[in-house]
Amino acid sequence: MKDVLYVVIIADGQVVTLIRPKKHSIHPSDIHILLNTIQSPSIANSPASASWIPVCLPKFNASGFVNAYISFLAPPEEDNTPASPETIVNAANTGALGFNPEEQSVVLVCISGGGEFEAIRGWCDQATQRLKSEGLLSILYDTVRSGKANYTVAELRIPGLRHFVYKSRPQVQVTFPIFEDPYDNIDEQRRITTLYQILYDAVHAKSGQEETLKLQFIRTEKECVMGWITQPFELYIALSPLLPTTAVVGAANAVARWVKRDENRLFLRDAPVF
Repeated sequence: MKDVLYVVIIADGQVVTLIRPKKHSIHPSDIHILLNTIQSPSIANSPASASWIPVCLPKFNASGFVNAYISFLAPPEEDNTPASPETIVNAANTGALGFNPEEQSVVLVCISGGGEFEAIRGWCDQATQRLKSEGLLSILYDTVRSGKANYTVAELRIPGLRHFVYKSRPQVQVTFPIFEDPYDNIDEQRRITTLYQILYDAVHAKSGQEETLKLQFIRTEKECVMGWITQPFELYIALSPLLPTTAVVGAANAVARWVKRDENRLFLRDAPVF
């Protein structure tokens, strides 16, 4: 398996684990491309349970392509016969509805720098069988279906906290709780996301000053929001409009401490190497 670059397991659209060679790291933007590729109609709507496609990962090599073997792993309780080579389709082939991207899924992705399709397919089949035999695939599906992979603002026990988005700058990853009341409908989610975007633009735009703003605060009739950028993190937070500014700052510090304490659970760190 000398041509294998990365192996990624994705559950419900989130990276669970990533394995890479010692000499190769994978940039988060390349992972984002992989996630979008998996959800594209040509892959998600394919009648095959696996696809072999070329993909460009620009942070790895902007002038070339690698091959991605993408295998949708059926829940252990379903009888799923491995796809034959004839059923493997490329990105240009769309057919009858297969995988439903709106349903929870577990996906195994193997990125290869060469064209050893049969070797890659065989290795992935073995890995899949091991995930099943050791009960790991069942655990993944149980976790996704139960919602244990998500969390709510109630877990933080911070008065007035409604939502937040926290970005770890060293990890180049974000974490945020699920949307709840008052952001439990698409219009309110778009509205609060727009406020986050305004904060983001404010703390990242120089606008002629020597340094960017480190903190930006907005109060509306519905909530108060704050954007805060430091060397280790960026935080965008929404709270009750009744809170004074000092309480908002205190809540932001409390969120930062909570994330720091639970960062091993919230972020993908120290990826295994081979």
